[in-house]
Amino acid sequence: MNPQFKNKGKFILYPLFALAFIFAAGYAVMFLWNAILPEVIPAIGKVTFMQAAGLLILCRILFGGFKGGGGYGKQGFKSNPQWKEKMMNMSEEDREKFKSEWRSRCGQK
Repeated sequence: MNPQFKNKGKFILYPLFALAFIFAAGYAVMFLWNAILPEVIPAIGKVTFMQAAGLLILCRILFGGFKGGGGYGKQGFKSNPQWKEKMMNMSEEDREKFKSEWRSRCGQK
């Protein structure tokens, strides 16, 4: 079999899976919104499928969704080798000073 045509099926399946996911997620958001929110908060009306899909896209843009979040991810600044090296080269006194400074900035004592 010719190597360039070996993965041809994947190029057809991936867009189909993506479309299926978008429709399933859109309908799930629409169903949950319409089943819960109008009952809990009467001022909120029901949404259509397109509005639910728009909400999904908006949440993806604002919060980074679907792949595990944006920003620094789960490890925070620890995933940046520059910070790790800087912390490792600090003396115990400097490290404690650094930690206490960040605690005071974050509202912890």
